[in-house]
Amino acid sequence: MTKQDVREPRSKGRTGVAVVAGVLAVLVLVGVGGAAGFKWWQERTGGFALAGERLREFPEIDRTGLSETQGRILTVAEREFEAQNPGTKYSEGIDEAWCADFVSWVMRESGRPLANPNSGSWRIPGVYTLEEYYRGESRFEDLGYQPRIGDVVMYTAASVFNQHTNIVIDVAGDTITTLGGNEFDEITIHRYRPADVSGLVGFGRL
Repeated sequence: MTKQDVREPRSKGRTGVAVVAGVLAVLVLVGVGGAAGFKWWQERTGGFALAGERLREFPEIDRTGLSETQGRILTVAEREFEAQNPGTKYSEGIDEAWCADFVSWVMRESGRPLANPNSGSWRIPGVYTLEEYYRGESRFEDLGYQPRIGDVVMYTAASVFNQHTNIVIDVAGDTITTLGGNEFDEITIHRYRPADVSGLVGFGRL
């Protein structure tokens, strides 16, 4: 996913009054909560949810009964969400769409590295190859599967996420919460019902 580049139109006042009015408007914006106002405008234009609800903070998750690996995945996921590092951190410095890189990196950091079926590397840079990996490991689950924390979701280009992948960080009934890289060129959290999202390929089981 890519973040939209939204630019405000440039004012071209032709009279002294227009120029003064423009300067005063800028001074008021900056001096009276301008940063907060700009943040609100930015979130309103580029921070919508792709599916269900977009969470602004890492959710409180009941870790009772989770495996050690699931606990590590949540710890790494929360740390990276708070840090909001650039995608090149997860892609070994390569400037590319980095959703699958992010999934690969989190799994490696959590002690459950993936293995690229083509190169053997821990990093799987593409969603198709990610699906190939899980199928080859007999860990691919079709729709109808009840996902768990640490599972990986994969989507086709027909989905609202486009061709994409992210990680399940919470499950409540028929609703899942996912964390993914390269969503608006950021690491973001979505909570939604998989049944409501078309183009969902399936799940890579932890």
